[in-house]
Amino acid sequence: MTAINTTKTSAKDRDLILTRLIDASPDKVFQAWTDPELLKQWFAPLPWTTPIVEADVRAGGKSLIVMRSPDATDYPYEGVYLEVVKNQRLVFTNAYTKAWEPAAKPFTTVILTFEPHAGMTKYTALVRHWNVADREAHEKMGFHQGWPICTEQLAALVERRGDASPG
Repeated sequence: MTAINTTKTSAKDRDLILTRLIDASPDKVFQAWTDPELLKQWFAPLPWTTPIVEADVRAGGKSLIVMRSPDATDYPYEGVYLEVVKNQRLVFTNAYTKAWEPAAKPFTTVILTFEPHAGMTKYTALVRHWNVADREAHEKMGFHQGWPICTEQLAALVERRGDASPG
């Protein structure tokens, strides 16, 4: 049985944190975050979609995830991976774009951890913002509603697919 998502704002006032137990191994959850075909299946809260995912999953590698709203408006998140520790940790930011070019307006750095816990995965998403105003803007965009929905979709995917393979 999985635990309910919890979201909170950290004491630093710039961080948003989501934690959840997922009934799958850390390698399955990590794979769902790093395989573009799997990411497309769960990343945006339905009825939104994720039609484009590019993931060069290595430190310095480019990432592009495009969420599409029901009215067909695209919302791209472009950045780079800062740290990749297979099946344990994934860190990415939109402070840089491809080839370490500084972004016009950095917004977040995301630190994901995948920890073994009683045969499951303790999944934590720590979303760091440059300032309190950015964190507040992210909350107004729906962090506390959207990230738990997406995490439920992620959990459903990896729990349904014991091997978490695409298709």
